[in-house]
Amino acid sequence: MGKHLETRENDNKNKKKKKKHIGRKIFLFILIACVLAGIWFAKRLNDVDGNWLAVLLGHNKETLKNLDTLQVLVMGESTGMSDTIIVCSYNPKTQKASMLSIPRDTYVENGNYKYSALNKINSLYSGGETPEKTVEAVNEITGLDIKYYILVDTEALIKLVDLIGGVEFDVPIDMDYDDSLQDLHIHLKQGYQTLTGEQAEQVVRFRHNNDGSSYPYEYGNEDYGRMKTQRNLIISVAKQTIKLKNITEIGNIMNIMKEEVKTNIDFNLLLDYIPYAVNMNLDNIQTAQLPGESKQKSGGWFFFHDEEETIQIVNELFNENYQAIETVENIEENS
Repeated sequence: MGKHLETRENDNKNKKKKKKHIGRKIFLFILIACVLAGIWFAKRLNDVDGNWLAVLLGHNKETLKNLDTLQVLVMGESTGMSDTIIVCSYNPKTQKASMLSIPRDTYVENGNYKYSALNKINSLYSGGETPEKTVEAVNEITGLDIKYYILVDTEALIKLVDLIGGVEFDVPIDMDYDDSLQDLHIHLKQGYQTLTGEQAEQVVRFRHNNDGSSYPYEYGNEDYGRMKTQRNLIISVAKQTIKLKNITEIGNIMNIMKEEVKTNIDFNLLLDYIPYAVNMNLDNIQTAQLPGESKQKSGGWFFFHDEEETIQIVNELFNENYQAIETVENIEENS
């Protein structure tokens, strides 16, 4: 009887030793795996200059090298028209970003029409059915070779701003406007504040007040002021979106884009740019609007761009070698 008890005790001790031994092996395996994963992550992190988001998205040191400057024509849709037309450019290698607003009344050649509503660039939009025509017209005006477009409905703006918790924005003037036909009612006070999605939509659509007053001349009256406000709001939304707390919403943000945004860009391509865009200093974005002047023709107002000034502005915003070329020319002239 005593021998049986002793044997059982020995068996139990052996089982406990085996369990401890197995437990140590598992712990050692996990520890080694963690160390190797840490080494791998550290190497990948070093390869992408400490960009942890790039590592999480599977990037390596070759990814950034293969990313070209991204140029996109962004068009804002409201009531079937595109009153927001902005050329946007981003170079992930140099972190240079630029925006150029194209006035909605910019004159374009259009078949046999002459000085009609169909000679305004926003008429080419056709309810979002022919964005390529707008891209083609902008390329003709600017001399750029834009291939991509993004059509953003105001509903997408509303959803995005609400998703990121609102957008902090300095409303430039008191806004007081009502349009019952469009069910558009804008009542905002001047000053720095957090806008909801609906208020952000109101800001980008505002042109003038019920009494006819608009942005002050020095800011840019009517459409000029609206274009400036639109660019500033886009930058503010971008700043809010890339905050760490909103990076975790990247999946939901991409879902909004897929559901509410029309584009010919592969979303996987956009994802490649995100890890580098979040490190960009958005205060350094260069912005401008197409140079030219408004003139009345055949009873309608059109914006006619200045070709020489357009070349200058486009070079400053989108030609990365422009400053270097200009410097070389100055040296040659002065030598």
